[in-house]
Amino acid sequence: MYRALTNGFQVTVLPNFLAEQSEPDEGRYVWSYTIEVANLGGVTAQLMTRHWIITDGEGRREEVKGPGVVGEQPILRPGDAFRYTSGCPLATPSGIMVGTYRMVDENGRAFDIEIPAFSLDSPFSRKVLN
Repeated sequence: MYRALTNGFQVTVLPNFLAEQSEPDEGRYVWSYTIEVANLGGVTAQLMTRHWIITDGEGRREEVKGPGVVGEQPILRPGDAFRYTSGCPLATPSGIMVGTYRMVDENGRAFDIEIPAFSLDSPFSRKVLN
């Protein structure tokens, strides 16, 4: 599990390799990830956009930007949490994702919260000791 706290919002990520959807012989590896965004602060805010940086095991980067998450732009009041599951395919057996959510609070102030970097590891990835 991976966790980050920014501006009173905690983002928790739990990645999961999906062997049944992956086809290693064809260079296709698939993960799901479950994210919870919890408002631990005192201000109501809405999640407006997402920005992901996805890097595969060979260093190829892809940026993904868009409105909300899984078709929603949840409003989080103090004490609220929003949880969703999404997925990511890669051409390599490992990778990493990191990003931000753009929030807008009840006063119209926009700010970013951190999505912690998390590792996408499969049983097919080569283990390297640093």
